[in-house]
Amino acid sequence: MTNKVMSAEMREAIKDSIKKEQRSHDFYADAATKVKSKDLVELFSELAEEELGHRSFLERVLEEESFSHPIRAQKTDFHLAEEVIDEKPDLTTDMPFDAAIALAIKREEEAMTLYQELADKITGNKEMYDMFINLRNMEQAHKTRLESIYMNVAYSEVW
Repeated sequence: MTNKVMSAEMREAIKDSIKKEQRSHDFYADAATKVKSKDLVELFSELAEEELGHRSFLERVLEEESFSHPIRAQKTDFHLAEEVIDEKPDLTTDMPFDAAIALAIKREEEAMTLYQELADKITGNKEMYDMFINLRNMEQAHKTRLESIYMNVAYSEVW
């Protein structure tokens, strides 16, 4: 996007992504106030802050019509969201830790899918494609981290 004018369609896609990141922040911030577990409060608060970082990143892209260094895809993907966690659980105040992590994993998987779909719609603008892949990779990093936590909690008897 350096020295290129962003199309109206791409500006709208980024604006929609900014709204999505804000909704994710709001969800995690709200979840942090509803759960009883200190560990979950901490985790959801941290995820809320990270989503604000994504929103700020997108706002800079929109303003400057450029973005910086690529974010690599995670080498490890446990595929728990796709293979083990069938449904996204509902948020409750007393939900078990592993269910809360499963909920967060499914949300990150949904975000990854959204950004991959946006990237797949891009033709003729490699930088814009790369930007959506970077966003997908950011969400994948969250998902991988959460899957690691989930495995340590849900399968602790195996270790």
